[in-house]
Amino acid sequence: MGLKNSLFCVLLFTLPLLCFSQETDEEIIYKEETEYKVSYPNRITARAYYVNTSNSLILKDRNSDAFFNLEPNKQNRIGASISFRGITASYSFAPDFLAKNKDNKDSKLFNLNLRTFFGKHFMQTFDLFNEKGFYLSDDNVSVYLPKTRNFKIGGATSYIWNENFSFRAITSQDEKQLKSTGSFIPRIIYYYSKFNFRTDLVNPPIDDDYRSFDIAFAPSYYYNFVPTKNILLSAGVSAGIGLNYSKYDGEDSLTTLLTELNFRASATYDIDNLYIGTHYSYLILNHNADRSTRVNDNIPYFQIFVGYRFRAPKSLVAFADKMQNKLNEEIEKIKN
Repeated sequence: MGLKNSLFCVLLFTLPLLCFSQETDEEIIYKEETEYKVSYPNRITARAYYVNTSNSLILKDRNSDAFFNLEPNKQNRIGASISFRGITASYSFAPDFLAKNKDNKDSKLFNLNLRTFFGKHFMQTFDLFNEKGFYLSDDNVSVYLPKTRNFKIGGATSYIWNENFSFRAITSQDEKQLKSTGSFIPRIIYYYSKFNFRTDLVNPPIDDDYRSFDIAFAPSYYYNFVPTKNILLSAGVSAGIGLNYSKYDGEDSLTTLLTELNFRASATYDIDNLYIGTHYSYLILNHNADRSTRVNDNIPYFQIFVGYRFRAPKSLVAFADKMQNKLNEEIEKIKN
């Protein structure tokens, strides 16, 4: 069974298999409300979505105006995500019945996103991209490279300064923002990438690897605007600086300055436990690939979603409480 199928099976079957509890519905807290937000500690938030995302590269000659685009054969995808107590997992695939996927020329795109929260302030994200099939183009010509691949793995560790600000209301809808507020969110981002440039269009064939590691400190600011009770509009931007380590076959390794720019916006309509919305984000990482080539590493992301919050089974609540108690005991042991 492949990686995608394994992850999908885990996502579908893990939660229902947890079964033991003596709690009654009255003992379980399903909703907690403050002046600024509502949280749903023991509800599962599930959603279906349409998403379009990719990881493309722009290679620029530092000594001239020449540049090349390496853009994957993009695919429209549908998927599902599930969240419980700050842990979110999602899975998507590219069905053939969507028009844009019918001419994908054996291209592949696998994208996995995970997000979790620790306490009131810390947030951890994890991203994985595995792409096959790229277009190499400039102003005059476009060539398809079916064997060229790109693999990227990484994420970010963030600190949400204002505990009244709900990032969960933006991303997983297991909270709802009631009153407009914003927050400064410093982040540490890190990504490892391996790009395999492979083609048989020239003689001899090309089969070269480019490896890159990015790490940056990226302070950001987000604002949640609540114009009415059931509408949330959110926007945020981050600008970071750090280091990139890169190695291209046949060249010496290179450590250079890395800059990061990330923009994100979303809109959500949330009534009772039903919600619909859309997200858009764009991440740009700029660095040198070698002493003459500058790279723009771009990750656009667009999503439309619809979801619902439903009560978690008593067995799952009991299991989560048990794990939380064990974690708290271990933390106390460390403190003492």
